[in-house]
Amino acid sequence: MSRKNALAAAVAAALTLGTVTVAATQSTAAASGSSARPGAGFRAMTADARGEAIRTADREAAAVARSLGLGADERLVAKDVLFDTDGARHVRYDRTYRGLPVIGGDLVVHYGKDGRSTGSDQAHQGAIRMAGTAPKLTAADASAAAVKHAKHVKNARTDSSDSSALVVYAVGKVPVLAYRSTVTGEGETGPASREAVIVDAASGAPLDQYELHQGITGTGNGVTVGQVSIETTQSGSGYTLTDAAHGSTVVYDSYNSPQSNPKQNARTFSKTTNTWGTGTTSSRESAAVDASYGLAKTWDFYQSTFNRSGIRNDGRGAPAYVHVDSSLLNAFYDDDCFCMFFGDGSSQNSNTPVTALDVAGHEMSHGVTAATANLNYSGESGGLNEATSDIFGTMVEFYANNSSDPGDYYIGEKLNMPNGYMRRMDNPSVDGNSLSCYSSGAGSVDVHYSSGIANHFFYLAAEGTGAKTIGGRSHNGTTCNNDTFTGIGRDKAAAVWYRALTTYMTSTTNYAGARTATLQAAADLYGANSQERYLVSKAWAAVSVGTALPDPGTGSPSPSPSGSTSPSPSPSPSSSGSPNPGNALTNGAFEQGTAGWTQSDNDITNSTLQPAHGGSWYAWMMGYGTSAVESLSQSNIAVPASGSPKLTFWLKVSTQESGSTAYDTLKVKVNGATLATYSNANASAGYVQKTVDLSAYKGQSVKLEFAGTEDAYLATVFLIDDVSIG
Repeated sequence: MSRKNALAAAVAAALTLGTVTVAATQSTAAASGSSARPGAGFRAMTADARGEAIRTADREAAAVARSLGLGADERLVAKDVLFDTDGARHVRYDRTYRGLPVIGGDLVVHYGKDGRSTGSDQAHQGAIRMAGTAPKLTAADASAAAVKHAKHVKNARTDSSDSSALVVYAVGKVPVLAYRSTVTGEGETGPASREAVIVDAASGAPLDQYELHQGITGTGNGVTVGQVSIETTQSGSGYTLTDAAHGSTVVYDSYNSPQSNPKQNARTFSKTTNTWGTGTTSSRESAAVDASYGLAKTWDFYQSTFNRSGIRNDGRGAPAYVHVDSSLLNAFYDDDCFCMFFGDGSSQNSNTPVTALDVAGHEMSHGVTAATANLNYSGESGGLNEATSDIFGTMVEFYANNSSDPGDYYIGEKLNMPNGYMRRMDNPSVDGNSLSCYSSGAGSVDVHYSSGIANHFFYLAAEGTGAKTIGGRSHNGTTCNNDTFTGIGRDKAAAVWYRALTTYMTSTTNYAGARTATLQAAADLYGANSQERYLVSKAWAAVSVGTALPDPGTGSPSPSPSGSTSPSPSPSPSSSGSPNPGNALTNGAFEQGTAGWTQSDNDITNSTLQPAHGGSWYAWMMGYGTSAVESLSQSNIAVPASGSPKLTFWLKVSTQESGSTAYDTLKVKVNGATLATYSNANASAGYVQKTVDLSAYKGQSVKLEFAGTEDAYLATVFLIDDVSIG
């Protein structure tokens, strides 16, 4: 367990909440036995039972915060509670600091069926420590900076005096006082697109930006579902498109209200007969039929598969608005109003309404993500957010089993797009924009395109490799490492993803974290030594995220890659991302994330709050300003048997300390022996190359460790990059 202060563990060990003992571990919950669990392993809950569970979690919040070593100025607010079928409990909390919302402060605490904590997953590890919450910039200054730095909209502007609010931005290792501003302008979702811009409250420097309308870019034809049964409500002598069987979901006609205010002219669909639409766009009801049907099927999919009752698992339906704006090539979910909006398309897709089945599933799933992991809509977490909606939108299509729109792994294939689809999960890069394989630059790609990595993973996990026809369409499960293997089936793959999303992912989860979360979910559902977990790891390796686990030897083993009986590991990239065959280390430049390394904390990062020496990834150790220790290591390194082997790496040290006394240290250890020590006294303006002689270890297999120690006062940051042994 990594520590953020020396007191946290002692407090955690002693704290008892009635019959619940909380331990401040920072790893995911332990895997269960090998027996498979149905669905994603969760039991159904009534709205009343869920409400009481959340109230119980709120009553426990203060004690949980203390047990995790959070500070006196921090508060936890219960967001959701899930129960496994065996009684184990998973409580998701949001966090505040001195009353300010903490972006990246969310966490999940896991309890076994005996009520004792088995671990936690935290978007930001440990306590929030800041000098104060008095900003140097005014809200008006922040709004002006946000307008300047907006990158998702053109001609950005702020629409109100309260468009900027103070927050704590804790996505990086060191929390920053910031403003979260909302700007409006011309963007992907139309002339009134909205973007969140987060700027430093002291300097106005941009920290993050992301779209607020988390929607699918494209359109649907509005008559894709054919003749279907939909749920309506009788009111007097007439009927309305109110679906009482699905949380009283209401579909409204926006009457082309502007995107900035889709409810402006909205009215209910009502008529004296209970027959709706004509199957063509000449009737405004046709798009509403598609939307109503799609949202109902999405609700039923989550209910029957995962025991989830609606977007927020509270039995409430989100209102939906069709015919939004004019020539709007989009549909989107907005968590601020808990509602969904569907445009009518434009000349680019023959004015086809964006109300196809997988679109409805996609948008409603954005709400599920917001209610659970709440993945930040930027960087790698933004790609995972989009992929989650593609994954479950696709699963809704399979679940509906509609002959007019059979299930497949094409996204938006019924949207009348010029190339016949928007995205393909089996081969994402075929569209010319989406990523099929992970690389260090994935976090800087538009989230609709970086989502391709997770989409590709999901397809391979579900269906495996090779060519096949699904839903009447050609699919080809190619990989990034030339591996071949079978899939675990889409139902099992969906269960793994849903459990990972709702139980282990947090707002800052990246691709490496998603791999960890899904492997844990697969272990929970099917066993730590199951073929399912093994094949999940194979699917991640096939999209260049981590390496495959050893074959547990149960069930049918996966065939080896063609042309080789034992594939060689990929060489570690150099700082530029190109192969470096002379490096005995795996992933010495960190450009493959955590691959090859064991870390006590989330040290390996591509955060823009600190610079990398080369590429985008590096290791950020220490920097807490309180007593802490950290370890970053790699084992089984074959030191060359000839010549003069050396360890070389680049180190940047920045500190709040002064003088030459070593208060905070970073030690380089080989097989436990300290070979070099660096400290706050080695502070430098940039990276400096360091060399350590390894002649004493010629021909040996060794463990390399970077061990950091920080005292109780002032912070020192050690940045490490481009590590090599040769």
